[in-house]
Amino acid sequence: MGLIIGRCALLFISIVFYIFCGAFCISHYQSIKSERNRSSEEELKSVERAQHQLDLPVVLKEGEDLSSIVDETVAKARKNETADVSFYHAILASFSVIIVSELGDKTWFIAAIMAMRHSRLTVFFGAMTALTLMTALSAGLGWATQVIPRSLTFYISTALFALFGLKMLHEGYHMSPNDGQDEYEEAHAEVHKKQLLRDTERVSEMESGSTPRNENSTYAIVRFVSTLFLEAFTLTFLAEWGDRSQLTTIILAARENVYGVVLGGIAGHALCTGIAVIGGKLVATQISVRTVTLIGGVVFIMFALSAFFIRPE
Repeated sequence: MGLIIGRCALLFISIVFYIFCGAFCISHYQSIKSERNRSSEEELKSVERAQHQLDLPVVLKEGEDLSSIVDETVAKARKNETADVSFYHAILASFSVIIVSELGDKTWFIAAIMAMRHSRLTVFFGAMTALTLMTALSAGLGWATQVIPRSLTFYISTALFALFGLKMLHEGYHMSPNDGQDEYEEAHAEVHKKQLLRDTERVSEMESGSTPRNENSTYAIVRFVSTLFLEAFTLTFLAEWGDRSQLTTIILAARENVYGVVLGGIAGHALCTGIAVIGGKLVATQISVRTVTLIGGVVFIMFALSAFFIRPE
């Protein structure tokens, strides 16, 4: 058992490591492109000076100046380059924090437990619909804060990342290796309660005779799938409201490219939910919540430290 836990932890650490390697490569690529852009700007200005010295004819509209055209072209290129890099950085950041926030969380256990008893595909789509909606709403809330000065939201979000990271490290340090059972039991109780309600309603319908004996089997299957989908959606949405991953999505959307945050968040939720519904029972018994919490604390602090290298636009 200890060997399996160790391998899972090593695999998770490797995934996080590769994510940050990718972020570093993109940042390095950004610096190289910026250097090339500066060289191109100098070449354009050299051409401008040569044209003025040789009095070469230049076709310009009335009131236009060649230097202003060059400056405008360079500014547009820089703006597009910065937008592209910030988009990819937002995807990586959102994907990383969702992974370390959701694995072993209550919403994760809800999907895992429901998939043990019902259709995995239906549970997956029900949970993902709720998580996608929650991600979009959270990103919208974060984007709305952009009316506040950019530098202020950037440094406030940096401080919150550092605070969350330290809190997770503190929780992980004082957590026993067997912790996480409470999350599992709470999620199991919620799913069991919902199942009892559904069974009670079904029995009431049968006793009252409201359900015809010759009910079409196809309709019964569709009805069951619809009910299961709504259960997965409702339980996941309510459990996710006010959760750490929702707060981090709001914070990220306030400082990063909002479209990248949404895309990365959905990808992270899809990966976590997919793991839950496919191997929920096995992973739930082998996962070390303490290890995930400690790694999550390190990831949050690393994003806080990135403020020293990435300045607000």
